[in-house]
Amino acid sequence: MRTRIAKEFRWEMAHRLPYHSGGCQNLHGHSYSAWVELEGEPDPQGMVLDYLELARLMQPIVQELDHAFLCDESDALMCEFFRQHPHFKVVYVPFATTAENIAAYIARRLARELSRYSNLCRLRVRVQETERTFAEVQLELPLGDSPTTP
Repeated sequence: MRTRIAKEFRWEMAHRLPYHSGGCQNLHGHSYSAWVELEGEPDPQGMVLDYLELARLMQPIVQELDHAFLCDESDALMCEFFRQHPHFKVVYVPFATTAENIAAYIARRLARELSRYSNLCRLRVRVQETERTFAEVQLELPLGDSPTTP
């Protein structure tokens, strides 16, 4: 019987959306949370995946993002600023730093790690940027001997 589990992760991070016509073109930060949900067949002991293992897989991602500035590589102004001030914690990414893209980034990184668990079939990542806004992505994972994830 397919079963779903979920665990929440939190971090603080800054970013900006330089193309945005509202306030988001300015530097700003959020107290982010991500709900990571897995669906699959429980093992003989009844676990889809041990929550400690899920935390171990998410730890490098959260550690990378926590108290960092997430910088779109195409944001020339911010890239130049951080080149001149290398003491800041910056994570450069090849995408606009929207909640949607952050959710996809986390999901793709996790999917690579989760591909070794043949009992898992679906991964959902919900990134909450504010109390009232979130973006969610879903990836199908291989079940059994299926091809690996994207």
